[in-house]
Amino acid sequence: MQLYLKIAMRNIWRQRRRTLLIAVGMGVTMALLVFYDGLIGGFEQAIYGNAIQLLGGNIQVHAPGYSEKAARKPLLALDDPDRIIQAAESQPNVIVASKRIVTGGLVTNREGAFSVSIIGVETDKEILVTPVADNISSGRYLNADDGDVIVIGQGLATAMDVEVGDRITMVGSSTHEQTRQRTMTIVGIFDVGVPSVEKNTIYVSLSEAQQLFGLDGQVTEVVISLKQIGQEPDVMNTIHSQVPGYEVESWETSIPDLKQTMDMKTGVMSVFGVFMLGIAAIGILNLLLMAVFERTREIGIIGALGLRPGQIMLTFLLEGILIGVMGAVLGAILGTTFNWIFSIVGLDYSQFANLTEYTALINGSIYTQLVPMKVLQHAFTVAIIAALAALYPAYEASKREPAAALHYV
Repeated sequence: MQLYLKIAMRNIWRQRRRTLLIAVGMGVTMALLVFYDGLIGGFEQAIYGNAIQLLGGNIQVHAPGYSEKAARKPLLALDDPDRIIQAAESQPNVIVASKRIVTGGLVTNREGAFSVSIIGVETDKEILVTPVADNISSGRYLNADDGDVIVIGQGLATAMDVEVGDRITMVGSSTHEQTRQRTMTIVGIFDVGVPSVEKNTIYVSLSEAQQLFGLDGQVTEVVISLKQIGQEPDVMNTIHSQVPGYEVESWETSIPDLKQTMDMKTGVMSVFGVFMLGIAAIGILNLLLMAVFERTREIGIIGALGLRPGQIMLTFLLEGILIGVMGAVLGAILGTTFNWIFSIVGLDYSQFANLTEYTALINGSIYTQLVPMKVLQHAFTVAIIAALAALYPAYEASKREPAAALHYV
C-alpha cells in the first residue's frame, strides 16, 4: 500500500496547478459548510435558545400523571421540588432551576375577556434567563414579594387598551376547581416581538400564584435552563437517576413545532451541502479522466511490467482520495478558523431582527459555535465524494490493455 501511495502522491503533483485548484475548490466549499454550521449553531442559541426560555425552558419536571392532562394545564403539585432543584443545579450545564405554577385562565376589562396562560414565577431566578425581564418596554419586571400585580405582553396590552398602572381582573381555578378572581395592577409590559406569546401569556410572582390558587408553599413544575441546546439528555438522565418518580421532558417534546423547524432546516442544508461538494467533485472526475488519456502509454508500461488491473485502479482511486483529503484538511482549517474568529467578535444581526417572529429574540450579535463533530462529518463526506468521483476514471485506467496502450499516440 505504501508503494501505491507514493505513486499516487507523485502523480497528483504532475499537474500542480490543476490539483491545487480542485483541492482549494473542495476546501473552500467545505469551509463554507463548516462556517454555516457554526453560524446556525449561533442562530440556534440566539433565536431558539431564547425561544425555549420564553416558551418554558430546556427541561420541565412535573408530577406523575401531568402529561395525560397537560392540555388543561392541571394544578398537580410536585412533591419535594427542592430535591429536583438540588439535583439539577449540581450539573455543570445548568444555569438555574426554578419553581413555577402554570395554569390557564382569563383576564378581563371593559374591552372583553381574553384567554391566557397564567405563570407564577420565582422571580429572583427567572430574571437570570427569561427574555421577558430583558424586554420590559414599560414599567418593571416582577419582584419576589409582589402581591396583586401583573406583567403582561404588548400584544395583550394593545388588545385590552391598557398601560402600566391600569387594573384588570384575572380569573382562574384553584386546585379544587373553585373559581378564583382577583383585580391586578399592571406593573410591567414586555415586548419580545413574538405576538403569539405577548397576547397569551401573563406573569405573576410565585407567592401570589400560590395564594390565589390554593397551593400554599407548593408548585406545579420545575423549569431547568441550560447553557446550550443539546445538553438536555445528560441532565434528564441525572434527574431520573437521582430523583426518580417524576415526569421529565425536554423542549423537544413540549415544543414539537420548534423541534420540527430545526430538523427541517438541518435536513435541507445537509442535502444542499452534498450538492455543493458534488459540483466540486466534478473537478476530480475531470482531472483524473484527463490523466487517464494523458498517461495512456505510462499505464501500458506499468501494466507490461506486471501491475494488475486492480492495482492500477487502486492507484487512480488513491489519487482522487488524496485530493479529497487535501480539500478536507484545508476546509477544516479555514472553516474552524472562521468560526473561532466570529465566536469572539460576533456578527451584528440587529438590523435583521424584524425579518421573522423569532428573529426578534436576537439581542444584537450572533456568535458562531465551534462544532468539531460537524467538521469531521464534512471531512468524511468530502473524502467519500472524492473517492466516488475517482471511481470511473480508475476503472477506465484499469481496462487499458498494455499492448494497445504502448502504441497509443
